[in-house]
Amino acid sequence: MAGKVSKRLRNARQDLDSTRPLELQDALKALKERATAKFDETVEIAMNLGVDPRHADQMVRGMLQLPNGTGKRVRVAVFARGDKADEAGQAGADVVGAEDLVKEIQEGRLDFDRCIATPDMMALVGRLGKVLGPRGLMPNPKLGTVTQDVAGAVKAAKAGTVQFRAEKAGIVHAGVGKVSFTDEALIENIRAFVAGIVKAKPSGAKGTYLKKVALSTSMGPSVRLDVPKLAAESTTAAAP
Repeated sequence: MAGKVSKRLRNARQDLDSTRPLELQDALKALKERATAKFDETVEIAMNLGVDPRHADQMVRGMLQLPNGTGKRVRVAVFARGDKADEAGQAGADVVGAEDLVKEIQEGRLDFDRCIATPDMMALVGRLGKVLGPRGLMPNPKLGTVTQDVAGAVKAAKAGTVQFRAEKAGIVHAGVGKVSFTDEALIENIRAFVAGIVKAKPSGAKGTYLKKVALSTSMGPSVRLDVPKLAAESTTAAAP
């Protein structure tokens, strides 16, 4: 049985045709007009891709920097010792540790959004695979979260790097800013994200790659975007 739709959300959906694709500017206008929560809602993007992530050659995964950040305070945990631990702390890491940090996480304390580790710590971090893996927090060298440059990784995370990964149904989603952002800032972020997904197209992807794209806010309805136009604009914006 489907959950009940709140009166506020029903009202937000009025006069909004969720089946008609909109251009990006019009979609943002529609969302902002309906963002009535008492907090600064996140603008979220969901992309339905023509991939089956169960196959290794169709996995879409990576990290990219949004030009205007996410507007979200990102808490970062770092596994490191000695000088590298000091560097992480000086760069702004919220939690730094080794065995002590493993114990905290095993006890259920995961008060962070991003996890970084130096290469020599991965044997230790590997004990937490069943905890960090399902949450998308496991450090990964391909994502730049297993690195000797912990200071750079911490600063990048704080500045608005976004991790993305296709889920079982081939859907990628991420926060791309806040309702309080200007339209121009949101458009730049959205185009950058779409361009990053296009660039990450796997070798095994067949047929239509970008199938559907929708925007929504934390508490509001979703709006479909004009995919061909969005893809063209994003590719143009990303070109050097």
